[in-house]
Amino acid sequence: MKHGNHNQPTPLDGIIYVTPPDNYVLRGRDGMVELAWHDKPRIPLMEDDFAALSAGDVPDYDMVGRGIYQALRLDPDCVGAAAYAAVLKEAYPHIISELGGQIIMLEAREVDTPYLDRKINYLKIMALLDPDNAGLPLEIARTYVEKGSRLSSMQHAVSSWYAAEAQLKRSLKLDPDNHLAAYEYGEALYILGRYEQAAEIWRGLITLLEPADRARLEARIAGILAGKIPMVPPLDYLTALSVAVEQHHGGFSGDAAAIINDVLSDPVFAEQFPMKEVYYLLGTCYQDSGQMSEAAEAFKRS
Repeated sequence: MKHGNHNQPTPLDGIIYVTPPDNYVLRGRDGMVELAWHDKPRIPLMEDDFAALSAGDVPDYDMVGRGIYQALRLDPDCVGAAAYAAVLKEAYPHIISELGGQIIMLEAREVDTPYLDRKINYLKIMALLDPDNAGLPLEIARTYVEKGSRLSSMQHAVSSWYAAEAQLKRSLKLDPDNHLAAYEYGEALYILGRYEQAAEIWRGLITLLEPADRARLEARIAGILAGKIPMVPPLDYLTALSVAVEQHHGGFSGDAAAIINDVLSDPVFAEQFPMKEVYYLLGTCYQDSGQMSEAAEAFKRS
């Protein structure tokens, strides 16, 4: 058994890649699984499993399953991910079942950023298993949007919103008639500052909406055409807010308050993206700076 960087596998913490013999066959489940490894990528093994192999040994069924599952959980975009997912689908139904249970568990609870990252990775694995399911990239996009919109994880706004836009585009490619996905795609484009593209997407949805929703969307489109848009792309404001959070955590509450006020001074952004937690942070910054009346006013709006 060899290991190294042949075919440049993705480096992952706790994973060692091995190259099985040319005649290696994955066997398990009392003879129900017999899968030739020919033309498949190198096998990812957990470090403990690799250490348990003696010279000349090949990894057994359980070792391969653990290694593949861990590699995909760490990075579902890793080199060979589609092939690894195909092995899970063919040979490890119990892992697929566990994966579905993990997603259900995460959807049923209020989660913080690490859990959102875990949910994204699990959903990406499911998308590898079911690449024609348009609902999976849509749900991945929504999770990225949640991550990129939370004040507590605003430092990830740029990567999260661009990732959401890519996943929404993929979902619409699989199901062009999903008007909910199309609306959310337009919203992502708007956040990225691609206003005319957002308006074009939304114009195609007008006739599909209920009157109240149609009126709101028509107002958004009219605002774009009239130039009533944020002074800078909303993503830039989200990035500025992430700096404010960092300044506040560093003890520079006055600087943080100044940044927040600059963001809120854009009336279009403040109206279109009301975030009560931003006003709460502003109130906290004022409180830390001894500006109690300003703090009280900010807290009222939170």
